Amino acid sequence: MGTPNYHLAQVNVGRMLAPLDSPVMHGFVSNLDRVNAAAEAAEGFVWRLVDDGGGNATGYRFWDDEWMIMNLSVWTSPEALDAFVYGDDHRPILQRRREWFEHLKEAYAAMWWVPVGHDPTVQEAEKKLTLLRERGPNPEVFTMKEKFPKPKA
Repeated sequence: MGTPNYHLAQVNVGRMLAPLDSPVMHGFVSNLDRVNAAAEAAEGFVWRLVDDGGGNATGYRFWDDEWMIMNLSVWTSPEALDAFVYGDDHRPILQRRREWFEHLKEAYAAMWWVPVGHDPTVQEAEKKLTLLRERGPNPEVFTMKEKFPKPKA
């Protein structure tokens, strides 16, 4: 039996400074469609969570916190995710995050390996980020700075 194929799941969360429809959040909201389209067109993109409202996941809340929104996606590799996150389409928005989101002292992003074809759930992402906060990077959940290899068969 061969090694199963894996993709990289990632979640990142942000605690908004104001409601999504407020002037404070306009710069973030007005760029969502463009950045999401760029993600979907990026090499190595596999899947992303989208709510019933259409093109983004802003209808979901993390840890039942009405101010905490999330991004949950799957990529072919850490290198593909890195290329998008730090690429020209996303980096300028990432650099402005303090305009829209609180500075979180604990981990706000986590990555883990999923079997090819598995779309992670919000509950799975909550468990992974909680585990990262409790135990730090490990083979089950890790960070962009401290990655772990794909599981063995």
